[in-house]
Order: sequence, then structure tokens, then C-alpha cells
Amino acid sequence: MDRARQQQALTLLPVCLALTFSLTAMGSSHWCEGTRQTTKPLCQDSLGGPNCIHFSRARGSGGSSDNADQAVQYIWEMGDDKFIQRRFHAGLWQSCEESLNSTGEQCRSFWSLIPAEEQGVLWLSIGAEVLNVFLMLTSAILLGTKVSCCSSGFNWLKVDASVAILMVLAGLLGMVAHMMYTTIFQITVNLGPEDWKPQTWDYGWSYCLAWSSFAICMAVAVTATSRYTTAHLECREKQRAKQSSRHLQHNNPGPDSKKTIWQTKTAPRPAGPVFVKVARPLPQDVPGKVSAC
Repeated sequence: MDRARQQQALTLLPVCLALTFSLTAMGSSHWCEGTRQTTKPLCQDSLGGPNCIHFSRARGSGGSSDNADQAVQYIWEMGDDKFIQRRFHAGLWQSCEESLNSTGEQCRSFWSLIPAEEQGVLWLSIGAEVLNVFLMLTSAILLGTKVSCCSSGFNWLKVDASVAILMVLAGLLGMVAHMMYTTIFQITVNLGPEDWKPQTWDYGWSYCLAWSSFAICMAVAVTATSRYTTAHLECREKQRAKQSSRHLQHNNPGPDSKKTIWQTKTAPRPAGPVFVKVARPLPQDVPGKVSAC
């Protein structure tokens, strides 16, 4: 593989990496992570927990069985002791939080948590993310074709220009999509359902992957633009050099051509005397004409 193809292959790798980051972020639900404060459930065990007491009345005066419907629980936990912190994470598609028994997660659609008048912003964000992936995939296909194909008849400079434009558009769409998701998540935190509102939250690793994909897109766009500009200038310099060489050959013919022209234009010298008639004004006192040989 020559040096040009190695450079093209090195350009293809970041495009594939940005595409992988974007696809992973879209399919993940860790864009935002945090904790949610919920009330502790009542004691579920029949023997009672460390902070609750079961009390029930007997059926009869000397009854030996308890009536579960009339059981009473006494809980003396106060303040923050009455609550537990449950971790949650949310993405483009769903929001999940820990179960009470810490054996798994309970997930629900993130679309159902957003206020009805703000749901269109989420769909715009998802549409921008999908278009971002499509543009990066198109760029990867073009670069892969350029690396694998060795045809010299096609103008490959157009491929570099197309990749630069596509990657710039992909980066801008990704940036807009990430900002729209951040806005809609903050709106949901303030106006969402009470049984979901987080107490503390921060951005997760999927959000970092999405912005990393944006940074790679812009870097690839700058690299492709620089390579296209350099190649275009080299082609123009080569064309100018060819035109100048042709112009010099046309205006300054070589010594062989001069010799040929001289030989073709010279006439053979006659062996005998040559008479040349010269017409010039003579003095007024000399009559007639003079012939000189």
C-alpha cells in the first residue's frame, strides 16, 4: 500500500470510530445519571424489621390467631431516615431506576415522562441523531471505496471534498441533537411526574461518547479539507508547469529546428557572375544609369 492509501486508511479509522461512538450512545440509556429520593416501603416481613413493630388484635377473647387485615405497624424513623436513595439513568429511549429490593431495574419510556407540549423536541433530537449517523455512514462508505479502488480515471478529489462537507454537517447535527436533549431533560426534571423527579443528576458516559463523536467529526472534516486543498493546489501547479513548458517550446524552437529551417530557406549559389541593378539617384550632371556587377 502506497503512502497516499495509508493516509486515506488513517482518515477512515476516525470516521468509523465516530460512527461507533454515536451508535453506542444512541442505543444506551446512560445519557444522564443520578439519584432519586423515595419513601421506604412498609415492613413486609411477618416478624417485623429493626425499626417497625407489628401489632394485631385477636379474634376472640382467648384467640390464638391474628387477623392480618387489622394489623398495625409502628415506625419511628424520622427525617431522612424515612427515605432511601435509588439510582436512575436515562437516555433517548427509556429511563431506568433500581428496584426496591435491589435485584434489578424498572424501566419506562422516556417519552412518557416528558410534558405533552415538549415531546416534539425529543423527536427532533432523535431525528438529528439518526441523520448524523447516516451522514457518517455515507462518509465511511466513500472513504472505503477510495481506499479499496485503484482506478485513476475518477476524480478522487471530489471524494475528499464530499467527505469534508458530510462530516461538517454530521458534527453540526450531532451538536444540535445533544443540546436539544439536554434542554428537554432539564424541562422534564422541572415539570415531569413527581414519582420520577431526581434529587441529584449529572451527565453519564453515553453523553460523553456523543460529544466525543462530534469532536472526531470536526477533526476529520478539517483533515479532509486540508488534504483536498493541498491536492488541488498541487494539481493546479502541475497544470501551470505543463502549460508554461508548452508555451516555451512553441516560442523558442530548438537548434535542430532552426537548422532545418535555415537549410530549407537557403537557395543554391550560382556559379557565374550575378548582375544586380541598383536604382539610386544620380547627380544632375551625369546622364544615364549605371549598372554594377
